[in-house]
Amino acid sequence: MMIGLADRKSSMEYGMPRLSTKSSRRVPPLKERANADAAPMNATAAKLLVAAGDLMIARNSTDISLSEIAAKSGVNAALVKYHFGNKDGLLLALLARDAKAEIRNLAFVMEQPISPTEKLRRHIAGIINAYYRFPYMNRLIHLLLHDGSEATAKEVKRFFVKPLFEFQRLMLAEGIAAGEFRKFDPALFYTSLVGACDHLFYGRQMDFKRSLSEETRRQYIAHTTDLILGGMLARKSDMPQTNRDKTNRNL
Repeated sequence: MMIGLADRKSSMEYGMPRLSTKSSRRVPPLKERANADAAPMNATAAKLLVAAGDLMIARNSTDISLSEIAAKSGVNAALVKYHFGNKDGLLLALLARDAKAEIRNLAFVMEQPISPTEKLRRHIAGIINAYYRFPYMNRLIHLLLHDGSEATAKEVKRFFVKPLFEFQRLMLAEGIAAGEFRKFDPALFYTSLVGACDHLFYGRQMDFKRSLSEETRRQYIAHTTDLILGGMLARKSDMPQTNRDKTNRNL
């Protein structure tokens, strides 16, 4: 369906899917989803995507035109239609390119024999690192969800939003079952974490008097991890006695 004004006031305002925490329908594994979009790309199409991404980073905005993309890439603007159909198709392909590695990283983290808390630490770092490399990513998601066609919005949810939400839902469930996390609503967690990770890059339009350097990236990962974990980790008083005993043995 088209994303209208009423929908913008709903959970979709933040790009989160309307998913319950439990579903009887089979959800494809993260690795399966990551591998599904791994088709090679034509060299000319790849040049157009690089140009679009570079323009959005330089301007700190998703407001770029096809003529500007063509001029930046040195490719005839008519080839945009040939390769992508229209501007929405180009922007969708750009997001799919950038998201592919991130979804693969989610699958890798989920499979590791590490604690849910460590998975969360790595997930926070992964999101911030992705936005550091592609600072336009979250704004591009919002643009395609809210202002794109119905087909475009469905594609964004299919290859990015739903896999990310599903990873977080599974990670939260693991952490709660292990007695490491307090109970959290996955949709609210999605909103809080993605918003916190994105705003440093979106906020470049504000006068923070801080450059987006490698040091800033490292500091923000540490800050956001402390902030999220400070509210997430289960207090001993909240744990069943068996989990309290397990936690004490691990200290």
